[in-house]
Amino acid sequence: MTHLNSIESLQWRYATKKFDPEKKLDKEQLELLAHAFNLTATSYGLQPCRLVIVQDQEIKEKMVPHSYGQMQVKDSSAVLVLCTTAVDASYVKEYFSIVKKERGTPDEVLQPFQDFLTDTFSKKEVEEIELWAKNQAYLILGNLLTVCAQEQIDSCPMEGFVPDKIDDLLGLKEKSLKSTLLLPVGYRATDDMMSQLKKVRRPEQEMISYL
Repeated sequence: MTHLNSIESLQWRYATKKFDPEKKLDKEQLELLAHAFNLTATSYGLQPCRLVIVQDQEIKEKMVPHSYGQMQVKDSSAVLVLCTTAVDASYVKEYFSIVKKERGTPDEVLQPFQDFLTDTFSKKEVEEIELWAKNQAYLILGNLLTVCAQEQIDSCPMEGFVPDKIDDLLGLKEKSLKSTLLLPVGYRATDDMMSQLKKVRRPEQEMISYL
């Protein structure tokens, strides 16, 4: 595999409209994406998102009607389902237990921050926490898109699906998860006309300022 530099990788990627259903990612590639998911920065380090990797062909086909007929879901090698989970006092406490275990940080150092986060989230409405968690899912999506590009894995980020239907199909409600974003991954089909089109972006001088 030819490795590209960062800008070349971003020029190479596009939202793949047609995947080659015969070409599959291997176990190592999917594990790499899983690692990238878990290493992505999130607000406060709380990781309010979970990842479900769907490879089963029958399940992918059942996802299509709930994804507005987008065939990338069926033809991709796998669909990465970015989900959000509830964050409350017990979730915050669990996070700090992990911090203490991994770093050996004493309670007197951790407790003030834990108390701050517990108080902060206790004052938020459920809808506000869900929106915050969704924002973290978008951070993760951006990182996964970049990693995919660097590894020359094709991808197509999707907001266009019916979350409740996907949640039911994948049994997410039983796990207290809500689907937020879909990311089909795999290899582009040779006849995907979108792969040959020039990338369109506004001029950098219009988009970027230096102070």
